[in-house]
Amino acid sequence: MRLWSLHPRYLDSQGLVAAWREALLAQAVLAGRTRGYQHHPQLDRFRASRTPLRCVAAYLRALHDEATARGYRFDASKIGRAGEVEPIAVTRGQMAHEWKHLEAKLRRRSPAWLAELGKIARVKPHPLFKVVAGGIADWERA
Repeated sequence: MRLWSLHPRYLDSQGLVAAWREALLAQAVLAGRTRGYQHHPQLDRFRASRTPLRCVAAYLRALHDEATARGYRFDASKIGRAGEVEPIAVTRGQMAHEWKHLEAKLRRRSPAWLAELGKIARVKPHPLFKVVAGGIADWERA
């Protein structure tokens, strides 16, 4: 499971679809609708929020918005109840780690998409996250 801290605009079509599926799985886990992935470390930051289900809904909403902007048809009815959420902190080190990870994936599977992204001076986070100082997150499997 990879719940990217990076803005969904950086994901190629394959990555965007995978992020959607994995975030739907995360939503099911947090809602107690599945037994798998109960202890997945990527869910820790959602669980640490005051409103985990609303946070994952906000995460899904941004993926849906990006997919819609690209002409894809993700089913918004699968997104749980959204609402106001406090941003979740993500460290600069985590953002840098994820960017390198994504670049490596794109180099292999979507070099044209990577070239289209061009040189990015400052990688933006997913709208749910706010960037703070720090290294790679404890939950990351580096």
